[in-house]
Amino acid sequence: MTSTIDTIREDFAFLDDWEDRYRYVIELGSGLEPYPETARDDAHKVPGCASQVWLAVERGGDADPRIDLKGDSDAHIVRGLVAILLALYSGRRASEILAVDAEATFRELGLDSHLSTQRANGLRSMVKRIRAEAALANT
Repeated sequence: MTSTIDTIREDFAFLDDWEDRYRYVIELGSGLEPYPETARDDAHKVPGCASQVWLAVERGGDADPRIDLKGDSDAHIVRGLVAILLALYSGRRASEILAVDAEATFRELGLDSHLSTQRANGLRSMVKRIRAEAALANT
């Protein structure tokens, strides 16, 4: 079950209660593609996250490559946040990734005010890593 960011926005708008939204985020995480065991290493680990988070990046070879992401975490809610980031970024060109305002999306979904400081910082660390990969690919 891979959701688009538009579907996630619609579902969040439909769910009024934050307990329901948290359950939905966890459900999103349970729908992630299996993460390759070979990429559960320090090179793929995202620093700055309280939980363990891994991101694997595949990119095409052209000047503005399409970037595909896979991710995982050892925490259920964080796996859901990874799923939201993959819906926001994966499959886009590097230039598109650099143009996305993730913070605006977090505010729109209410994540900025409903996550603990540690989780919010971890989310920002994931975005920073994805943007760095896109910037590297876009040079």
